Amino acid sequence: MYKLEGYWDIKPKIKKVIFPVRGKMQVDFEDGRCLIFPISAFPSIKKIPVNQRNNWYLTAGGITWDQCPEVIHVEQLLGNYSNYAHEK
Repeated sequence: MYKLEGYWDIKPKIKKVIFPVRGKMQVDFEDGRCLIFPISAFPSIKKIPVNQRNNWYLTAGGITWDQCPEVIHVEQLLGNYSNYAHEK
C-alpha cells in the first residue's frame, strides 16, 4: 500500500514558542516540525518587551500574549493557507 510522504494528513498544532536568538522566533509543532521566523515579520510581537515574550499562550488556532492585541494563527506561520489546506 502506498503511503503519502510528508505532512498531508497532519493538522498543525503549536507545541512551544521560544526566542532562541535576537530577532528570531521559533515555533515547535506537536508533529515534530520546527520553524524559525524573523520577528520583523510580526510587528505586533516585536512590540512585546523582550522579557515578556516567553509568556505566550495558546488560543483556538494560534498563539498570543497578554501584551499583544493580535492572535498569530497557524496559517500566518505556515504561509498561504489555500496552498496547503485540506478543508475547503
